Amino acid sequence: MTTLRQFSLCDIFSFNKVNLDILTETYNVGFYGRYLAKWPEYCKVAEGPTGDIQGYVLGKVEGAKNCDIKRDWHGHVTAVTVAPTNRRQGLASALMKFLEDTTIAHDGYFVDLFVRASNEVAIGFYQKLGYIVYREVRDYYSQPEEDAYDMRKAMPRDKEKSTLVAKKRSISPSELEFH
Repeated sequence: MTTLRQFSLCDIFSFNKVNLDILTETYNVGFYGRYLAKWPEYCKVAEGPTGDIQGYVLGKVEGAKNCDIKRDWHGHVTAVTVAPTNRRQGLASALMKFLEDTTIAHDGYFVDLFVRASNEVAIGFYQKLGYIVYREVRDYYSQPEEDAYDMRKAMPRDKEKSTLVAKKRSISPSELEFH
C-alpha cells in the first residue's frame, strides 16, 4: 500500500523515475532544500510498499496573511508529479488533497498553480478537482517558449469565491504578484 510521508532532501536521490516525464520540471538541490526548509508541511512523497518513490508534491504558502482586503493568502502548487508506472491510481489526487488541506489549515483563500497551456491532460485533471483557468500568463515557460494557465481553486475561507475573478484574463510574467 502506498503511503504519504514527509519529503526528505535525501528523496531527491531516489525519485528519478518520477521525474522522467518530459512535462515534469526537475529543479536543483538548493531549490528542493529551500522548500523543505521554509515550507516542510507542504512537501510530501508517495512511497510504495518497497520504499520506492511513486510521486511527490512541493508547495508553499504565500501572500499577505492578515489582509482581508487583498485576499491573497494562499497555497501554491509548485510541483505535483507521479511516476508514469504509478498513474491512474489516485496518487496525484491524494497529493493535491493533502496540499489543499494544508492550505485550509493555514487559513488560505485559494490554491493556485501554473500549467503549460498545451498540457491538456493536466488541465483536465485539475478541472476535475475543481480548479478553473483564472488567467493566461504569456510566455511563462522558456524551454520551449509557451504560455501557462494560472489555475485556481477557492478554499472554504473564500465563501464568495471572489479570488476566482481575475482583473485581467491575460498577463505577462512580470505582472505576477508571486513567483
